[in-house]
Amino acid sequence: MTILQFFLWSLLKVAVVTVVMLLGVAYTVLLERKVVGRIQNRWGPSRVGPFGLLQPLVDGAKSFLKEDIIPTGVYKPLYLLAPILALGCALISIAVVPFGEPNVGPAGMHLFEISDVNIGLLVILGVTSIGVYGVALAGWSSNNKYSLLGSLRSSAQLISYELALGLSLVGVVLRAGSLNLRVIVEQQATKGILTWNIFGGLQFVAFFIYLTAAYAETNRSPFDLVEAESELAGGYNVEYSSMKFAMFFMAEYANMITVGCVATLLFLGGWTSPFGNLIPPPENILVHALFPIFWFVAKVFCFLFLYIWVRGTLPRFRYDQLMNFGWRYLMPLAILNIVATSLWFAYH
Repeated sequence: MTILQFFLWSLLKVAVVTVVMLLGVAYTVLLERKVVGRIQNRWGPSRVGPFGLLQPLVDGAKSFLKEDIIPTGVYKPLYLLAPILALGCALISIAVVPFGEPNVGPAGMHLFEISDVNIGLLVILGVTSIGVYGVALAGWSSNNKYSLLGSLRSSAQLISYELALGLSLVGVVLRAGSLNLRVIVEQQATKGILTWNIFGGLQFVAFFIYLTAAYAETNRSPFDLVEAESELAGGYNVEYSSMKFAMFFMAEYANMITVGCVATLLFLGGWTSPFGNLIPPPENILVHALFPIFWFVAKVFCFLFLYIWVRGTLPRFRYDQLMNFGWRYLMPLAILNIVATSLWFAYH
């Protein structure tokens, strides 16, 4: 494959994955509105298109057409940079996520992954950490006390739970012996659900820590203290309007999808079947390629559904309860899980 072909192929994959990711963000919003509506005994969006399926397109057009108001007291360079940084980091992190078999595509290229990086897990953690700056800069540059309070609360929350989230993944890395996401999936692929890290790898405690920390990392209920309407006047994004306001929420839902993808790869066997490595023979190329995609998407969908179910079920924490839970319970539990996992592997 020539350099030009490699460049064009990579550009095509970036375009396709970006479009799919943005569509996933739009329809995750619709899924949440429909599921929460059912939980609260109402319909949710049902007017625009069959079953309300065109509602995300209308909402997107509405965000573009709304009047864009920039207050006079803001620090404009950082004020404009903050939503771009938040959404950009959320979209970039999907670049190292593999979501299908590695041997599908032209020679030397993986069809179902933009970039095969040996430290893919570290890249995701690093890029998503930079997204905190988008929230912090939005609150500071808005020159508004409510925005600043919201961004400070958000920064403290994200930093606190990011430590527990990172430590929860150490046990998985110890078992796989690699930070490469493909290696972690292939190590779980031998006997189906029995060798997934959440069960066969004895990482169910780590999965619980990861799940809880992920709710806090993405500002989701019951950890949505950042945009808590009953406590703040909108939080860090109170001075934003139009598409800039929507970009913060697009970043939130994009991070939800990324968190679901990482949970699927690290704990739920990635694109492998729960019944073992039952991939159809490569003679039927289309089925051979799409069968793993089906399992990957199904697992991410279940993770997103759990996200939404928790939002419609649990009440919000107080801020002191939020910080105490992160530092006094999740952090020590994550450290104990690392010690227990290390002793287990050393003994065996």
